[in-house]
Amino acid sequence: MVLGKVKNFFVSYDCLNDSNVPVFASGDYVSGRVIIEVTGEIRVKSLNIHAKGLAKVRWTESRNAGSNTAYTQNYTEEVEYLNHRDVLIGHYRDDDNCEEGSDVLHSGRHEYPFSFELPQMPLATSFEGKHGSVRYWVKAELHRPWLLPMKVKKEFTVFEHIDINTPLLLSPQAGTKDKMLCCWFCTSGPVSLSAKIERKGYTPGESIQIFAEIENCSSRVVVPKAAIYQTQTFYAKGKVKEVKQLIANLRGDSLPSGKTETWDGKLLKIPPISPSILDCGIIRVEYSLMVYVDIPRAVNLTLTLPLVIGTIPLHHFGSRTSSVSSQCSMAMSWLNMAIPERPEAPPSYSEIVTNEQRQNRTRAASRDELEGPLYAYIQEFRFHPPPLYSEVWKRSNLTKDSPECFE
Repeated sequence: MVLGKVKNFFVSYDCLNDSNVPVFASGDYVSGRVIIEVTGEIRVKSLNIHAKGLAKVRWTESRNAGSNTAYTQNYTEEVEYLNHRDVLIGHYRDDDNCEEGSDVLHSGRHEYPFSFELPQMPLATSFEGKHGSVRYWVKAELHRPWLLPMKVKKEFTVFEHIDINTPLLLSPQAGTKDKMLCCWFCTSGPVSLSAKIERKGYTPGESIQIFAEIENCSSRVVVPKAAIYQTQTFYAKGKVKEVKQLIANLRGDSLPSGKTETWDGKLLKIPPISPSILDCGIIRVEYSLMVYVDIPRAVNLTLTLPLVIGTIPLHHFGSRTSSVSSQCSMAMSWLNMAIPERPEAPPSYSEIVTNEQRQNRTRAASRDELEGPLYAYIQEFRFHPPPLYSEVWKRSNLTKDSPECFE
């Protein structure tokens, strides 16, 4: 037998979408192939795969333990979502280096299929953060007599779907605030802000319509602004680490004293970002829209409206429900939103469909959604450069209106 060598060794997934990117959800079957290309002939003791899904948090802190003494404290935590092993050739963990019982691979390309089911329980969405990550992968190991094992690993993406077509995420978000400004011992007058958005849930690629009114009765020139922030929260050993990132922002016109500005549906587009992560025990990813007034030489006047970034976009029947429930006078042009056509839902949908049926329908609908243009847009967040961030500890006196968030 001519001694051969491995020319190529890699893992390939059977993609279920038009974008040819491996994306799955809880309960899906992940399938693919381990491909080995050899020249000559080689003997193989075993070929194994190990599928793993892991949320992991890690950061370090420097602490003082007295005069001229310091030490580093590590904070780590893990949550396992997937752990599956399979043997494609031979026997798993066969440490015998002799050639007896080994398979011979002849020169050429060899493909070994694999398939496994993701757990039915909620899985955390794939995510890469500053102090933690959620990753899923398949690792293949090729064992040959008298040689070190060859290993190759390839990640795949998991989305824990969030359907924004629910009453909670279709409900409007609104708020009002005012602030009295003073100049030395004289009161210059208040600045007032009211803002409203049509719903709480959005998907990447959509634009948020902001309805706001800013009244400046102070003696200063102020500037209305709006921004989307992502807050990453990491938990380990009873400690909390928080990172806040600016995702997108806009600036209104300068507002002189005694003037009022109205935003009649000012648009702020959501870029490619990770969906919200709300069910992981050690990592949370949350979003908020901050509408605020930049006031010179004073703390900004700020309204914080919560957002949830989902994966299943708005259906037309959901938009009508939101319009009825909002009971507001603002003109909201739902029909102009760039969402694919969907069949109309029957009346009183939530009353005639059980929870189990609704979950089954969501899983089926999510597969269709991921095969559309929205899927490709959401996927970009995995390769999108990270935005600027400000890192803060979560203390009892830290509020979302802290001025450092709005510079």
